[in-house]
Amino acid sequence: MDKMERLDKILSNLGYGSRKDIKKIIKEGRVQVNKETIRDNSFKINPYKDKIELDGEEIQYRKYIYIMMNKPKGLVSSTYDPANRTVLDLIDSKYLAFSPFPVGRLDKDTEGLLILSNDGKLAHELLSPKKGIEKTYYVEVEGFIDQKYKSKFCQGIVLDDGYKTLPAKLEILEQGFFSKAQLTIMEGKFHQVKRMFQAIGMEVVYLKRISMGGLKLDESLGPGEYRELTEEEIQLLKEEKSNI
Repeated sequence: MDKMERLDKILSNLGYGSRKDIKKIIKEGRVQVNKETIRDNSFKINPYKDKIELDGEEIQYRKYIYIMMNKPKGLVSSTYDPANRTVLDLIDSKYLAFSPFPVGRLDKDTEGLLILSNDGKLAHELLSPKKGIEKTYYVEVEGFIDQKYKSKFCQGIVLDDGYKTLPAKLEILEQGFFSKAQLTIMEGKFHQVKRMFQAIGMEVVYLKRISMGGLKLDESLGPGEYRELTEEEIQLLKEEKSNI
């Protein structure tokens, strides 16, 4: 059964202003519920069934938001950092009202696909190593990537602290003094991709996450740009979690 909630709380949670702002808006008769003007800010409604309008425009209620960002270098994947700008500094206030957080982390100097949401349950499912959800990175390294390294990554790489990673898939794109590859892993240890290549004597010079499960980075998004996930993409993530 859907929960009845106060009208001022709903509008505030959706980012239309503080409780004080919303109270003023409602008192001014600018809000309608099911075509009836409501002036009582404590009026309770069913946000999933009742039609809410502000200044004649219908408001779509939702509990969760899901954002795809092409994370740029120089920002940390955190909700707060005293010394650095975070990815939330790029987000519009209408989304910040939902208190989103990064689903997983990308290093400060790593670019690419980052999901931000306030759906804690989905985030937990997507990040758990036990679920085996694949994350694919485009990597440029200093050094020649020999074909023999494919089997090494497939067997798991022993990191500098003795931890052996889960099997990973290495696809070599270009070999040379600087090589290019794609690496798919199923976990997210601290600086894992960089440390995996360091274990075979190579330094990562560029790193970008390009997919997470079945969700691929929208290449039309420039660094720092973001958009909401489509319904199909949200469903893709939810199916990813439920099928494992």
